Amino acid sequence: MKVLVKGAGVAGLTAAFEFAARGAAVTVAETRPALGGNASWFAGGMLAPWCERESAEQPVLDLGRGAADWWDAATPGLVARRGTLVVASPRDAGELDRFASRTSGHRRVDEDEIALLESDLAGRFRRGLYFPDEAHLDPSQVMTALHDRLAAMGVEFHFGTNARQVSGFDRQIDCTGMTAFDDRLRGVRGEMLILRTPDVSLSRPVRLLHPRFPLYVVPRTDQRFMVGATMIESQSAGPVTARSMMELLGAAYALHPAFGEAEIVETGVGIRPAFADNLPRVETKGEIIAINGLYRHGFLLAPAMARQAADLVFNQDATKELAHETDGQRRSA
Repeated sequence: MKVLVKGAGVAGLTAAFEFAARGAAVTVAETRPALGGNASWFAGGMLAPWCERESAEQPVLDLGRGAADWWDAATPGLVARRGTLVVASPRDAGELDRFASRTSGHRRVDEDEIALLESDLAGRFRRGLYFPDEAHLDPSQVMTALHDRLAAMGVEFHFGTNARQVSGFDRQIDCTGMTAFDDRLRGVRGEMLILRTPDVSLSRPVRLLHPRFPLYVVPRTDQRFMVGATMIESQSAGPVTARSMMELLGAAYALHPAFGEAEIVETGVGIRPAFADNLPRVETKGEIIAINGLYRHGFLLAPAMARQAADLVFNQDATKELAHETDGQRRSA
């Protein structure tokens, strides 16, 4: 089977892997000149299905449970399985209770255990929630590694190419996100910062709850931290706004004052495609399979959606082949 995957974001790369692993000859066409620069590149990279259940529907938890295992198998050594720590200031203790009531897979931790989990937060927070089964990754790192593995598997990549210029495929997998021609999609703008400081050490994502502006900080390599993220109902891909910059930095400072002296080494904006219910879809349109609507859960949900797409295609072909064989047997009889 010859398969064309349109789009080299997280949905496209995971789909390419699922189809190539099942023996398909896969080609990936991407309009950008090189890997990166899309919404996937500016993601937090948190594989946190239990935390996300606080504001997401049950399918996000169900589909996201196996994400860490998938990424671990596809990009060995690049998934950090250290859980997620959720904290709140004493005045926002009610936010912590609300978060706990809407989620599962956690245990409550006190000031002493917070200090054991993250020594740099010792004495700063009295109560928290620890989600031990969650994980995180660096999006640019794993996407590069997955691209390289796919190339080694024989997947062909065509960057700077309009997919309509490529033909001769049995199936097309449309993973083009906001550029897809689907008027059901809306754009949700997410802004993030990368800070660098030697004065803070974190080993896992930390979420700081606030009734107006909740924050997450995800540790990266080389003393860098991803700080995010806004969720603005907008398709504007312009630079990070001054308001968002101040809110992100203010929340980071509230988590640890040393972030006030950190270097801002990168800012980014990603427009995440979402359907009205904020849940993803795998849909069939003739010979085209569309994967879209990953919203803010790209790395968490892309593996499950890629598997659904591959199952759909290969099960369809198996059904057609069985029907053809059965019909042939009837004619012979």
